Amino acid sequence: MATKPLTIDPKDLAQLAEAPVPLRRVVALFRPFGGQLALVTAIILVSSVVALGQPLLIRATIDQALPLHNTTLLIVCVIGMVAVAAASGALGVWQTWIATSLGQQLMHSMRTRVFEHLQRQSVQFFKQTRGGEIQSRLTNDISGMQSVISSTATNVASNLTTTVATFVAMAALNWRFTLLSMAVLPPAALLTRRVAIVRRRVTAQRQKAMADLLSQVEESLTVSGAALVKTLGAGPGRAAEFQRISGALAELELKSRMAGRWRMATMNLVFAALPALIYLAAGFDATSGGMTIGTLIAFTTLQVTVFRPLMGLFNIGAEWIASLALLSRIFGYLDLPIDVPEPVRPGPVLEGAWRGEVVFDKVNYRYPDGDAPALIDIDLRLTPGTSLAIVGETGSGKSTLGALAARLADPTAGRVLVDGVDLRDIPAVTLRKVIGVVSQDPYLLHASLRRNLQEAKPDATDEEMWAALAAAQVDRVIRSLPEGLDTIVGARGHRFSGGERQRLSIARTLLRNPRVLVLDEATSALDQETERELQLALDRLIVGRTTITIAHRLSTIRDADCIAVMSAGRIVERGTHAELMELDGLYARLNHQQDRAAFESTAVLAFPSTAHGRRFLLPTLATNGALDPAGRVGRWHWRAEGKSG
Repeated sequence: MATKPLTIDPKDLAQLAEAPVPLRRVVALFRPFGGQLALVTAIILVSSVVALGQPLLIRATIDQALPLHNTTLLIVCVIGMVAVAAASGALGVWQTWIATSLGQQLMHSMRTRVFEHLQRQSVQFFKQTRGGEIQSRLTNDISGMQSVISSTATNVASNLTTTVATFVAMAALNWRFTLLSMAVLPPAALLTRRVAIVRRRVTAQRQKAMADLLSQVEESLTVSGAALVKTLGAGPGRAAEFQRISGALAELELKSRMAGRWRMATMNLVFAALPALIYLAAGFDATSGGMTIGTLIAFTTLQVTVFRPLMGLFNIGAEWIASLALLSRIFGYLDLPIDVPEPVRPGPVLEGAWRGEVVFDKVNYRYPDGDAPALIDIDLRLTPGTSLAIVGETGSGKSTLGALAARLADPTAGRVLVDGVDLRDIPAVTLRKVIGVVSQDPYLLHASLRRNLQEAKPDATDEEMWAALAAAQVDRVIRSLPEGLDTIVGARGHRFSGGERQRLSIARTLLRNPRVLVLDEATSALDQETERELQLALDRLIVGRTTITIAHRLSTIRDADCIAVMSAGRIVERGTHAELMELDGLYARLNHQQDRAAFESTAVLAFPSTAHGRRFLLPTLATNGALDPAGRVGRWHWRAEGKSG
């Protein structure tokens, strides 16, 4: 059966075209470690020269010391052989230690650079990128090329030096046999190149499969993912998909291991046959050239010695080519533009001098992959200490406006200012002290409560933490726990209820004591009773702060100083609750819809027919048929066959 021609994977070509890896960039990786590289190179040179003494000592022993019974020379040669072996071993250990240390430092540097660069990406990047893909690049991609990068420089220097020095010594012994030995180099280089192409293709496919596998783990074996799988009964399907990806990964691992093995086995056979050919040629007067036995043994020893570094050079080239796709992927992440960059020339800001005036000046925003603008001509001014509520239907742009206020994204046109300073001119560290955010999806680290609170303020005292917890109406829950602040919250905080997680998130933000507070539906996970308690606490806490509240429940924002009503990215109404209700526009309609939805949510429950007919559980409404101010219904009563009972 004819073998298929080897081709380069188009995905590899596309990846390398998108993020090429020039040699100067690889050299730049090693530049900070120039001193260590120089020391390793010096050790390699000395080691290569020392190693050449072994075959020369063997020749002297066989050709002179033993035939002539020169015991003095024999002793010198034996001592020299032991000394060469000892020196080579010691130099090898020293070289390995320095090279490994250099490689680990380099990998540490790369991992850190990628991690820090990804942290600076906007939230939009993480919405569009699978978590498994990020993990794969940070771990598998860097680990996949670690052995190459950590040893490439030293191995190239070592193998190149050894190869050149050995060929020089071989030529000095017999130049004809040296040319014969070099005849195998062209086919060896060609076969190694073809093997490298196969390995590069398989390596890229393997990394993609690993990213898919990590994504499956993240989507199925986290708390939220496991709950979704169980409630949907999707376990067998997920298991089958995981099995498919894992099987494909196993096949790719096998292909990677076996890639080019037959070709390399053929080359090893050729290398093994060459010494036999040399012995054969030395056995005929016409071809021996008067070579002595000692010279023959020394030459074949050098010949075997040279093939090892020579194949090492070929293998380094193959591994390097196979790693180009991985390097491209890593550099591709490092080359990602920063959507929300740090200011080049920070504005004149003073710690502790913030008043909290927030201005949206002709702000427009369009998502990078969006067709329609998300925000259009937003003009707002919040005087220090006032509260603004942003309301509107789903997709109206409420959360996008809140994201711009916290500089989770930058406007495509216009400016967002705090105390007259453009947010783009405020360093991130300073901005996070000025503007605090509590989102509708609270995220807690899988660590202790203390550790979670210290994310906001690393030097916070226990008294400050308890004060923030008390302000968020969650201190009694924490005090009831045996380990208190040292309680482990569990994955994503699922040790606590949704309402408790939300209040812990609020406490964490309040611990930083920001001048401007952005609440993105911060009470959405709370029941009405807890929401009312928390709202009372927030009412006290927002005194003196500028507060932007993005709300779905309109009952929570009726006391706001100003309410902005959004539709299709525009502010279509603004005013107080009373003014907007009197206007009888979109805000009033949203209020009526929520009142009606609250009424309908007290769903009529039908019970099986009885001798008295069907019985229904219906709400009796308080205050002339309207919901009470807390949004609750009044008492319940029975109606059977149209009569109250």
